[in-house]
Amino acid sequence: MEVQPLHIPSVLLIRPKVFGDARGFFFESWQERSFAQAGLEMKFVQDNHSRSTRHILRGLHYQTRQTQGKLVRVVNGAVFDVAVDIRRGSPTFGKWAGVTLSDENHHMLWVPPGFAHGFLVLSDVADFVYRCTDYWSPAHERSILWNDTDLDIEWPLPAGTAPQLSGKDLAGVRFRDAEYLP
Repeated sequence: MEVQPLHIPSVLLIRPKVFGDARGFFFESWQERSFAQAGLEMKFVQDNHSRSTRHILRGLHYQTRQTQGKLVRVVNGAVFDVAVDIRRGSPTFGKWAGVTLSDENHHMLWVPPGFAHGFLVLSDVADFVYRCTDYWSPAHERSILWNDTDLDIEWPLPAGTAPQLSGKDLAGVRFRDAEYLP
C-alpha cells in the first residue's frame, strides 16, 4: 500500500494495492502488520457503516473525550471526505484537508484523534464504512457547522444546492465557539 500525507501531515491518504481482473478485484482493507510497517499502529474497537444519498452531508463531528481516530473508506458510491484539525496546540489548527473516496479508487483516509470529521455524498447512494480507535460517546459528541466561514471548506456542491443535514448538524456551532482539544 501507499501512504501519502496530505497538507495536514497527520491526515493520511492510503492507497491499497488492488488486484483485479475481469472477475472483479481484491484488496486488504486492514492488515495490522502492513499498517504497522507503514508507521500506523492502531487498535480498533468499533466498526461503523452508514448509507446515505446524494447531497447528504454528515458532520463535522468529534468527541471531546474518548477521541476517535477513524480509518474511513467507501464501499459503494463516492463521497468528499473532510478532516478539520481542532487541536489547539497544533501548527495546522483550524485547517482542513479533503479528498474524494469512492468504490472505484478504493482509497482510504486516516483521520487521527483530534480532528472533526465529515463527508458529503457525491453519488446517488454511498456506503461509508469506518473503523474507530475508541467507542462512540454520545455525551461527548460535538458538531461544528459544515459551512463555517472561518473554516471555508470547499464542499463540491452544485451552485444553488444545499446539503441535507440532520438536526444535530443543523445545530452545530461555529468553529470559533467549538470545544477544542489540547
